[in-house]
Amino acid sequence: MARTQRCDHPDPVTEPKHRIRALHTASTITVYQAYSPVIGLAAAREGRFPAVWKRDRMTWIKPSFLWMMYRCGWGTKEGQETVLAVEITREGFEWALRHACLSHYERGLHLDHGTWKRQVKRAPARVQWDPERDLRLQPLPHRSLQLGLAGEAARLYADEWIVSIADVTPLARVIHTRVRHGELDAARQLLPREDPYPVSDGVLSHLHP
Repeated sequence: MARTQRCDHPDPVTEPKHRIRALHTASTITVYQAYSPVIGLAAAREGRFPAVWKRDRMTWIKPSFLWMMYRCGWGTKEGQETVLAVEITREGFEWALRHACLSHYERGLHLDHGTWKRQVKRAPARVQWDPERDLRLQPLPHRSLQLGLAGEAARLYADEWIVSIADVTPLARVIHTRVRHGELDAARQLLPREDPYPVSDGVLSHLHP
């Protein structure tokens, strides 16, 4: 996985509402998921998901570390105690974006509600844009991408796109401790560096207004 570095806080005045921010290299992007120890520890140990991981269910991946912390409560929620950093190929990630459909109907983006329903039913991936979070997990004005993978996309993710899987639960706990103690600067220094992800407008144009 790419090295953990300081994550500079985006300027709320100039930050676009819809932008992918992620830890990435020239060939990979890191996304986050949280699982029970039965799945999470085995995945980190083997570098792939164990047999109990269901390929026929939709799985959501999140490029934002802090949005993952919001979702899993810093790894304290039941069934989400193990936080994984999953490094996948940019080729696979962008394939999913190109084949994704927005998870909700958006007037002006979709021809009509019926067309959107048909698209979302066929699409192997779905996109949601949820408010990004700060260190105290409060919402920010700009949005964070969540990418849901199902069917073909879920199988490709599990079997072809993964480069490495790391258990970052200890990192989450350390950062959470710093936040609880009010040591926000120290906590910020430990965050993964999430820079704007370079993707052409055409890849995202069908995924936000």
